[in-house]
Amino acid sequence: MKRIYSKCFCIVILFALFGAYACKNPLGKYTSPKGYDLTKPDKFNMPSSLLEISGITFHDSNSDTIYSIQDEEGKVFRQKWDVKDQENTKFGPRGDYEDLSIFHDRVFILKSSGALYSFPFSETVKEKADLVKETKHLVPKAEYESLYADAATSRLYILCKNCPIDKKTKKVSGYVLDYKPALDSLIPLDSFKIDLKQLKAVYPKFKNDLRASAMAKNPKTNEWYIISSVSKLLVITDDKWNVKEAHHLSSSIFNQPEGIAFDKDLNLYISNEGDELTDGNIIKFKYTPTNE
Repeated sequence: MKRIYSKCFCIVILFALFGAYACKNPLGKYTSPKGYDLTKPDKFNMPSSLLEISGITFHDSNSDTIYSIQDEEGKVFRQKWDVKDQENTKFGPRGDYEDLSIFHDRVFILKSSGALYSFPFSETVKEKADLVKETKHLVPKAEYESLYADAATSRLYILCKNCPIDKKTKKVSGYVLDYKPALDSLIPLDSFKIDLKQLKAVYPKFKNDLRASAMAKNPKTNEWYIISSVSKLLVITDDKWNVKEAHHLSSSIFNQPEGIAFDKDLNLYISNEGDELTDGNIIKFKYTPTNE
């Protein structure tokens, strides 16, 4: 009987040690895209004014200043990395603002309805922007959270979060707007689709709904990086929107990912909305060149 107890005791100890090791290494199961380690962020906690931080971007990919918005206030915030003090510029009334981009020295803000606000970048130093332009009805009526401005092509990309047209298709729709800087005008140009069957093929655990919350283009590879807060996924497509890979995101690092951007050194930034227990934050993943 003593021998049996001894064996049982040893088994219990082994399970305890295994459990302790697993707790110390909870991120071992998570994968990352080439050049990044999504388990090792440099975290920058936001002030209370940015608890509900949403989109983030840079001007000309310069990371010396981060520009951001939050869900409720019609303000663009700016601050230095790791400096909580921020300045802001009011551009509109309270509303559901989801993402922003800057190109051709103009700031563009996406509302969840698909409406766009824009104003000259020079006005981000003012307390209130004077030359604000609101543009509606460029995309179908739906829910949107993802905006990207491509300076190389002068195009804006908007991706659906919840679009009626996608409900039975197993695809996610997106729209391309052509921007004419000389006229300061946006013209609907094209549309595209992301096939969720391709996503299921590369990530079998994927269920049915992506609900994208932000997107950005990797300036080195021209791949699209798409964040889904609901699915806790980073989805990567090629420049033709074909799904190449998907990475499950750790809830302990990505509380509620709502924004994504790259700087000129290819470092990857993702913003997370906070809650009652967690500050809003921006996490940075340093780019490390690979031989692959």
